[in-house]
Amino acid sequence: MTQPPNILIVDDEEHIRKIMSIMLGKHGYNCRLAASGEEALELIAQESFNAIFTDMKMPGIDGLELLARVKADNPEQVVVVVTAFTSVDTAIQAMKAGAYDYVAKPFKEDEIILILEKALERGRLLDENRLLRKQIKERFDISSFLGDSSAMHKVFDLIAKVAETRATVLITGESGTGKELAARSIHQNGPRRERPFVPVNCGAIPPNLMESEFFGHVKGAFTGADQAKKGLIAESDGGTLFLDEVAELPLDMQVKLLRVLQEEEVRRVGELKSSKVNLRVVAATNKDLKEEIEAGRFREDLFYRLNVIMLKMPPLRERPEDIPMLAALFLKQAVEKNGLGEKKFSPGALRVLMEQRWVGNVRALRNAVEQVAVMSEGEVITPDDFPFGPRAAEAVQAAPVAGQSVSCGDGFAVSIPETAVDLKAALKEVTEATERVIIDRVLKDHKGNRTHAAEALGLSRRALITKIQAYNLD
Repeated sequence: MTQPPNILIVDDEEHIRKIMSIMLGKHGYNCRLAASGEEALELIAQESFNAIFTDMKMPGIDGLELLARVKADNPEQVVVVVTAFTSVDTAIQAMKAGAYDYVAKPFKEDEIILILEKALERGRLLDENRLLRKQIKERFDISSFLGDSSAMHKVFDLIAKVAETRATVLITGESGTGKELAARSIHQNGPRRERPFVPVNCGAIPPNLMESEFFGHVKGAFTGADQAKKGLIAESDGGTLFLDEVAELPLDMQVKLLRVLQEEEVRRVGELKSSKVNLRVVAATNKDLKEEIEAGRFREDLFYRLNVIMLKMPPLRERPEDIPMLAALFLKQAVEKNGLGEKKFSPGALRVLMEQRWVGNVRALRNAVEQVAVMSEGEVITPDDFPFGPRAAEAVQAAPVAGQSVSCGDGFAVSIPETAVDLKAALKEVTEATERVIIDRVLKDHKGNRTHAAEALGLSRRALITKIQAYNLD
């Protein structure tokens, strides 16, 4: 159940604080009380409030100064000013400083409740507008999630069954198979579609920031925490938290996440009390979690919490009949994106695409189609336009013999061994050399940004860093 709105009442008169607290408490609001502006600022640093009622005339930090400080840290915070001094000048001064509304003493219960309801509705609309802008910006791209194969129909059927439930879903599959798109589809087709969908790449968050990112923190909780922060879990309240690459979570973070799933509550770093959260968790991984459990890298109890429903995304090589549909769509998108003339695939070109294994799955197909769209000369794309088409096959015919040196690009080369005894070692060396060049080029394309490079390569950020270190690419 979603927690009740949290309201802060600030007044130097104790009986006013109590009366207002009783009024709001009867209507289901959770109230916190502060006897001064100084005490209010301490509470605001530790907790989030849906609205703040503050008296105007108080010793020390008065209502106007409190209002100014609150608005400086959080411009969207709802603050209602309460005062016995009903002059127009005072009201105008408060509204100019950013007050949501103005209440004169002695106030009436229905007046306070009406103002509060309107303020909270305004806050809800702001949150929804912010979420809508974010969704429009990210734009839910269903294109990679198309297919008429029996394998994809099984995926669609399972999504339809689980979408209306609150069951935790674990999505497995290779990189590029559309795991996040499946998670978004589960969210969009369920009762939480109007609430936030919060995607988290677990491998992209530095370990020292992970707890703060997930749980949030209060102001002053640690060095650099100059203002309170709402964590990703709290942002998902009422909606869906998508844990991408969940196998990359450190063990200590797995313990804390397990507690959230069991207790359905979250506590910010530096906060003294926990808050209830109502969220659905969908997790995804391209690793075998049972192998990770055996290796001691993943908790078995968390695995069973996440694996209530398992959805396996099929690799593209297991549904080649979907490739013509996907390729045609990606070609249309590439033409529009790059301002190209009309292009289409020849039957032979589609056959070449269907014969590939597509290690990078749909993501790799999209990239290959855009590349050939840009590089091809004519309106019709033929097999010869692909780097893995017939011309590439002819190049393989002229393979180097023993003793020759093979260039892998960028000045890096390996030698073909004289004997067949070292064939495995030679193949490993060629594979690593090629991988080194590819990683180096992608890093350069993304100006050294490891997170973006990892996404382009279909790797977790941690796996990319390991390879960078192994190949001395720093």
